[in-house]
Amino acid sequence: MTTLSFDSSLDPILSRRAEIQKIASASVKRRKVYSKIGIALCLLCLVVACVPLLAIIGYTVAKGLPAWNSAFFTQVTKPEGIPNGGLWNAIVGSLIIDAVAVAVTVPFGVLGGLFLAESDGPIASAVRYAADVLTGVPSITVGIFGYIIWVKTVGSYSGYAGAFAIGIIMVPVIMRAAETALRGVPTNLYEAGLALGARKATVARRVTLPVALPGLITGVLLAVARGAGETAPLIFTIFGNQFMQTNPSKPMEALPLAIYSYSSQPYNDLVQIAWGGALLLMMVILILNVGARLVSARLRRERR
Repeated sequence: MTTLSFDSSLDPILSRRAEIQKIASASVKRRKVYSKIGIALCLLCLVVACVPLLAIIGYTVAKGLPAWNSAFFTQVTKPEGIPNGGLWNAIVGSLIIDAVAVAVTVPFGVLGGLFLAESDGPIASAVRYAADVLTGVPSITVGIFGYIIWVKTVGSYSGYAGAFAIGIIMVPVIMRAAETALRGVPTNLYEAGLALGARKATVARRVTLPVALPGLITGVLLAVARGAGETAPLIFTIFGNQFMQTNPSKPMEALPLAIYSYSSQPYNDLVQIAWGGALLLMMVILILNVGARLVSARLRRERR
């Protein structure tokens, strides 16, 4: 049995391939060195970026953890000199304000994202551009806008005014996240629904939205995390309240506003409560950000 051998010099393709392999093997050491240098620079940048974050977290934990006790989570803030004060009124106020904002903004944001995902005309481009601009508007500007539109019109500060201002911040985040999630749905699923005779609204409700649910949940949680930490919109809209107030049509207290107010007081117990509130707010935002990614990853695995 004879074997056939081919001379690479007779075939230009094989000759070119052999030349490329020779050049690549000659530069492999240099490329490995460059690769190690690049990886080292990336790790250095990662460390530089993480050091301020870890420093802020560690310092906030060290200053705020001593304020965490049963009174902190069960009592309202008390005047200077009276012990066992807490932030229960601010915690309840933040929950109510954020809940009202989420209940109103999620439908608008998801429907707006669906419109942007389904349309590419000039109106959709204008809405998309407006959402991008609104995402970068300073929060204090949103607070002044909420004061002018709501407080000046109604004539009083209220939790609804705070929810209105926070909702303005949350809507563009939810809208753009919803658009990205909906555009990620495979087109063959959408076309299959239309081929079966279903209307576009039915396909969007029964096919597109369920498939895009992980991305939608992630966008909503990230929007809540951003809205929950904003202080400037609440300064101009809810006024604050040292007493327990669950009626959102009245002035209320909220965690960001309480932290801002008490941290500038010349009383050590109020400053300590402010540090405890800062730690609580930081933990809530951290849980929301990490939870958004965990929920999204789990839902994607279940879809598969």
